[in-house]
Amino acid sequence: VESDSLDRFIPQHLSNIVWAYATADVSHAKLFEKVANHIVESKSLDRFKPQTVANTVWAYATAQVSHPKLFQKVADAAIQREREFSNSQHVANLLWANAAMGIVDKQLFLSFVPTAAKLINTYNNQGLANIAWAYAVAGVDAPTLFNAHFINKCVAKEDGFE
Repeated sequence: VESDSLDRFIPQHLSNIVWAYATADVSHAKLFEKVANHIVESKSLDRFKPQTVANTVWAYATAQVSHPKLFQKVADAAIQREREFSNSQHVANLLWANAAMGIVDKQLFLSFVPTAAKLINTYNNQGLANIAWAYAVAGVDAPTLFNAHFINKCVAKEDGFE
């Protein structure tokens, strides 16, 4: 894959490519490196929707491909655009991916506390578990997120947390 040829792809397509490889458990270090470098060298991530941002770092974490500059660029963009994240799965995937790769940007985690708390009623079991795990691994205290309401949501889940 030539770096300049990646200019032809819209952000969602780049995300879909690495997501597909990660989901299929197919390793292609050169592809992941080229895509990450392309994203890092982009002037901004304004064209990346929240789902694209989350799916991209999820793919790198799932494939266990480390690229700290990519994660930092994504974290910076996500922090700036935190209010655009209105889907609980996107928030959970973004935070899980960072924690799974051992990349703890406390500002990222702290900036997403209000959004994660606001979306608490929309998380499925996996999302609740991923949020709790990510904050625990990151070592970020978030009492406004992990409060009685969060615990009640976990306990109230009929299909899990037994």
